[in-house]
Amino acid sequence: MFHPRRTIRALLPPLAAGLALTALPAQTAHAAGTLTNGGFESDGTGVAAPAGWSEYGDTGASYTESGGHSGNYRLSQYSSSAYKVETYQYLSGLANGNYTLTAWVRSSGGQNSAYLALKNCGSPEQRTDIPVSASGWVRVVTSVAVTGNQCTISIDSDANAGNWINVDDLSFTPGRTGLAVKGADISSLAKSEAKGGVYRTASGGTGDAVTILRNAGMNYARLKVWVDPADGFNDKAHVLAMARRVKAAGMKLLVDFHYSDSWADPGKQNKPAAWSGHSYSRLKTDVYNHTYDVLNALKAQGTTADMVQVGNEINGGMLWSEGSTDNWPQLAGLINSGYSAAKAVSSGTKVALHLANAGDDATVRWWFDNAKTYGIDYDVIGLSYYGYWHGSLAAAQTTLDDAAARYGKPVFIAETAYPFTLAQDDSLENQIDTTGELVAGYPATTAGQTRWMNDVASVVEAVPNGRGLGVFYWEATWTAVNGNGWDPTDATSGNGWENQALFGYDDRALSSMSWFGHR
Repeated sequence: MFHPRRTIRALLPPLAAGLALTALPAQTAHAAGTLTNGGFESDGTGVAAPAGWSEYGDTGASYTESGGHSGNYRLSQYSSSAYKVETYQYLSGLANGNYTLTAWVRSSGGQNSAYLALKNCGSPEQRTDIPVSASGWVRVVTSVAVTGNQCTISIDSDANAGNWINVDDLSFTPGRTGLAVKGADISSLAKSEAKGGVYRTASGGTGDAVTILRNAGMNYARLKVWVDPADGFNDKAHVLAMARRVKAAGMKLLVDFHYSDSWADPGKQNKPAAWSGHSYSRLKTDVYNHTYDVLNALKAQGTTADMVQVGNEINGGMLWSEGSTDNWPQLAGLINSGYSAAKAVSSGTKVALHLANAGDDATVRWWFDNAKTYGIDYDVIGLSYYGYWHGSLAAAQTTLDDAAARYGKPVFIAETAYPFTLAQDDSLENQIDTTGELVAGYPATTAGQTRWMNDVASVVEAVPNGRGLGVFYWEATWTAVNGNGWDPTDATSGNGWENQALFGYDDRALSSMSWFGHR
């Protein structure tokens, strides 16, 4: 693991070429109303107040040094003792309108706060936390409406001894950013409620989980559908019932077709029992009919799906073996059958294809290059990204940026989550339950959970050209309730995920729901 000592930090190599290709040029213009010295190249190393910038607070903790993102130098904030410092630049003479600050950053983590801000712009201050990333540079954005012809760009740390940030290649340009999707998968909710699960507001009052999540800012619900599940949940009827609640709450709806009677993921894509023994040709019809049936029933009750996943984590294909990636022409036919059914019900419904592992750009390229070769139809790319399994935020950013640019499609994180505790609330060991499994810099606390979600959202928001749609939290409502375990064939199976729900062990809404308020 990287050790954040100043002498070592100065030796860090520039970012690998993959991200450097998207690096922003250092800003050199000095006109009023234009960000000056955004690349910190004007002064060399060891300068406390770089050209164009001012400082406030513990000024010895902010300085330029070698090891820039695209150039020779960067701004760093660091001290061997606790410190608070702000490096800022005041811009005047701006034309009013929306502006976006873009910056490349790294951070040791551990600060009380470390963020970029746009303030005194005539509208509410906007901030973006600097994600924890001790090695790879991460690009973040902050967007604001300028109404008084002026704005202050601020780089802030309120840090403990030894914490550090690097900032470089800032730009301030017209335009706005934000996420359209701030969602959650709540597929577990209907069964939880049926088995006695209770959901409470932060203050302890019993409430409706959908309403509590909506009031926190959630705007999109993801519901999986299984063909003939053993426990009778996550089927067409339950999706229809939950969709009514989702739409009544004013949220949008993503329907996630697994084309299975149980979990489908990279390790298993089992055909529904009712389709076993069917020919490839018949399976195409099965996919069309099932997809059309569920979506048309949703439309008929006034809850048309806004987005549909044709398959779940289909890295290896779906409906094995006929639809495996060993046979791309057949996989293409099956996916296009689902696509056609979705569009036949509602041409406005977006069709997403979903892979696991946003940290693996090579696999995502391989898969979607084949999708192009074999004529697979889709509108949106969804990726699962669990930081404790799928690599760094910088790696996920590389993949998201590359997929959006290479295929010209919007991208979103279809699944992510993080634990708020390492303790468990039922008899089954949780999937993430030791400190060693955590992402460095993100503790298993509500604060760590909040920080993870905001930082993932910030990486998606920074996808260029507005192609970052947003994020779905995976299984916000899957609390420990007897009978609502992971295995639909076994009522005694436990839940290995309750420490990653957005409701605590006292059933109260966690403060980490605040991430739904991300810009």
